[in-house]
Amino acid sequence: MTDSSSYSEPVAVVLLSGGLDSMVSAAIARERGFAIHALTIDYGQRHRREIEAAQRIASTLGAQQHIVLPLDLRKFGGSALTADIAVPKAGVGGDIPITYVPARNLIFLALTVGCAEAAGAHDIFIGVNALDYSGYPDCRPEFIASFAETARLGTKEGVEGRPFMIHAPLQHMSKADIAREAHRLGLDTGMSWSCYDPTPDGLACGECDSCRLRQKGFADAGLEDRVAYISG
Repeated sequence: MTDSSSYSEPVAVVLLSGGLDSMVSAAIARERGFAIHALTIDYGQRHRREIEAAQRIASTLGAQQHIVLPLDLRKFGGSALTADIAVPKAGVGGDIPITYVPARNLIFLALTVGCAEAAGAHDIFIGVNALDYSGYPDCRPEFIASFAETARLGTKEGVEGRPFMIHAPLQHMSKADIAREAHRLGLDTGMSWSCYDPTPDGLACGECDSCRLRQKGFADAGLEDRVAYISG
C-alpha cells in the first residue's frame, strides 16, 4: 500500500462491495475531493458478479488503488451467502434474515482501518444504510459510532491523536434517495450488482431481499434501474 503522502489530494479508503450503496459512497468520496483507495473483500460469497462489479466501479471512479483481499468466510458459514443455504425469496421480513453474514461489517471495517493506517489515511467511507435495508445490526448508526471509538482506542494513529473518521454518507437515506443520488452523480447504476442469487446466465433474481429493496428504490425515485432481472 502506497503512503497517502505521495498524493496531492487527501486519501480515503472506501469499502467497495460492488453494490449500489458502496458505489454511491465511493462517488461521494471522490466528489468531496478524496483520492480513492478501494478495498474489496472477497469473502467467498456465492457469486463472483459482486467482485467483478467492484473492479469496474473502482476503475470507472479512478481509484488510485484497488485491493481485492481474499478472506474465506465460507469456513465459518452461518449465512445463505457463505454456506449451502437457500436465499430467501418471500420478501423482506421483520427479523434478521439468513443472508446476514456473522459480524461482516465489523470484520470488514477492522480490515479497512488496517488498510487506512498502513496507507497513512484517516478517512474511511462505507455505504451502510439504516432505512431501507434488511435489518442487519452492523448497518446501524450506533454500530458505526461505536466502531469509530474502538478504532481510536485500538490503533497507533488513534492513541497518538490522529483518529479515523468513519464516513457513512448514506446512513439516513432511503433506497429511493440513494437511487436519486446515483443519478445526481451521473453514475451508471448498471455497473453495480446487488442480487444475492443471480441466474447462471447473469440475470438478477428480482426476488431476494436485496433485489426487492433495490427495485422499490428505483421505482419510488422514478428512475430506471439498468440491471437486468429475470422478470425484465
